[in-house]
Amino acid sequence: MESRRLGKSEVVLPPIVYGAWAIGGWWWGGTDDPGAINAMKAAAHGGMMAIDTAPIYGFGHSESLVGEALESHRSSVLLLTKCGLSWTREDGPVAFPTKTPSGKKVLVRNDLRPESIRQECEDSLRRLRTDVIDLYQCHWPDPETPIEDTMGALARLREEGKIRAIGVSNFDTELLEKARCALGEVPLASTQPRYSLLARQIEKSILPWCQTHEVGVLAYRPIEQGLLAGAVPPERQFPPGDMRPTQKIFSP
Repeated sequence: MESRRLGKSEVVLPPIVYGAWAIGGWWWGGTDDPGAINAMKAAAHGGMMAIDTAPIYGFGHSESLVGEALESHRSSVLLLTKCGLSWTREDGPVAFPTKTPSGKKVLVRNDLRPESIRQECEDSLRRLRTDVIDLYQCHWPDPETPIEDTMGALARLREEGKIRAIGVSNFDTELLEKARCALGEVPLASTQPRYSLLARQIEKSILPWCQTHEVGVLAYRPIEQGLLAGAVPPERQFPPGDMRPTQKIFSP
């Protein structure tokens, strides 16, 4: 599969990356662990040698499945994960309320404080069964933590060899510019925005900014959670806990 360099970083990715949100079960009405593991192994054998996950995807479950499935493929598979959404923190800005797979109600909070980033990184390394994360991304902005503090913490993790490249997700152009400047000589490798035929807002400012500054773009929801793949007709019945029916794009 053709590969592409991610911005100015040393990370080289295939043009299609395996998205591992659904396999975590949370928000998607449960998970099929054996099926997920087999799917990731098949993807790796087929040349999709990069996988994107996050701690919030199943409250660690997605990362654990990725680590289990790809431990024997680690030398040839790139691991991309994120930080910044905490379900254990008791202070700070609330991102959204939700329930864990066990049914416990929790408040997920934005948290990009340096000490939180470091702890999240160590937890992700353990779950992913690896000693380095190829791309470590801020999942959502934290309005209460200076971006300079956040980028400084990520740069230190890179210096220590725990992560190879630094990325962000859901940042607007103003925050992208602040992050890029805060990193100094360390490249901001990428941003991960929503982008599909049904969501093209980033074409107005984010894509031009990324082209100007040579920052890579990893689109999430490119097939809109199955809708653009033709796999979700109007009569589709979703399992309990699957939140897609609550979105306007899934209404008849």
